[in-house]
Amino acid sequence: MKLIALTTCAFLAATSHAFVSRSVRREPSFLSAKKKVFIDGEAGTTGLQVRDRLSAREDLEILSIPDALRKDEATRKRLINEADAVILCLPDAASIEAASWVEPDNDSTVLIDASTAFRVNDDWVYGFPEMSKEQRSKLESSKRIANPGCYPTGFIGLTRPLVDAGLLPKGTPLTVNAISGYSGGGRQLMEIFENEKHEPWGTYGLSLKHKHVPEMSVYSGLGTKPIFQPAVGTFAQGMVVSVPLHYAWMAPGVTGAKIHEAYQKHYEGSTFVEVMPLGESAVKESGLLERGAFLAADTLANTNKLQIFVFANDEEQQVLLVARLDNLGKGASGAAVQNLNIALGFDETAGLM
Repeated sequence: MKLIALTTCAFLAATSHAFVSRSVRREPSFLSAKKKVFIDGEAGTTGLQVRDRLSAREDLEILSIPDALRKDEATRKRLINEADAVILCLPDAASIEAASWVEPDNDSTVLIDASTAFRVNDDWVYGFPEMSKEQRSKLESSKRIANPGCYPTGFIGLTRPLVDAGLLPKGTPLTVNAISGYSGGGRQLMEIFENEKHEPWGTYGLSLKHKHVPEMSVYSGLGTKPIFQPAVGTFAQGMVVSVPLHYAWMAPGVTGAKIHEAYQKHYEGSTFVEVMPLGESAVKESGLLERGAFLAADTLANTNKLQIFVFANDEEQQVLLVARLDNLGKGASGAAVQNLNIALGFDETAGLM
């Protein structure tokens, strides 16, 4: 009986591809050794990077949509419901619409949304596995994952461990300064920076109503909106996020060493988040400063790494917290692939560096 059952499964697996092309019904995942992934919005900046990270994977089958049907609703609906996982690389409104296309009886497709549409929605799990001890296990069982924003990844990565450790009180009003590579602005900004005369550096978001602020407030654990000052520079990929603090705002007796220790404890065992040496001198000695003085923003381009720096001056009772990452890596496509790996039960590092 076991042999007959295996033969039947093998036959169904061999014929399943032809079947799904004629039906919107999603095949059970056990019929195929490979997990099926559909990238809705594959032609965009994040979508292209996601596909590039997944293209060499032998454990996945990418369900591609022909260029002529990229906006065809029926085709997109079919692929969304055929896939084991769907990564939505779309504007907010389009993501909301696409998420609504999951059929009522489809309780197995994992949606990973790269827009801001669901980041503070309680029905979606925030896709920052290293945010807390519980977050990774939540992602393992979730079918709805909201990929974090690039700037918030840096800000939350700096603040949440200190809030959880009791070093940074909830409600503390903070300022966050950050600079990103121009790829964060999508194709339009990339076209300007790569082919037209442009400014060498520019600050923006001057209305103080940036779309990333709500998730910063919620997932930092602070419950208070920071003053967020983003900027864009003349480099394609990379990001530095900085949070300056006075010790007077923090727990009594705080020092740079205690802050650094809190990060080490929080990120212990992490593959992608690394706590760097404490202080400017140690960072300089490690060769991490360009010309011994400058912390470059593009060092982690094309990786899923996040580096945490603590530049403390105990005498002045001040500290500068800095996060460095790739805005298209840990800040977008890399995070999406990491979340996909966790949700589908793969090695978390597969397809990532």
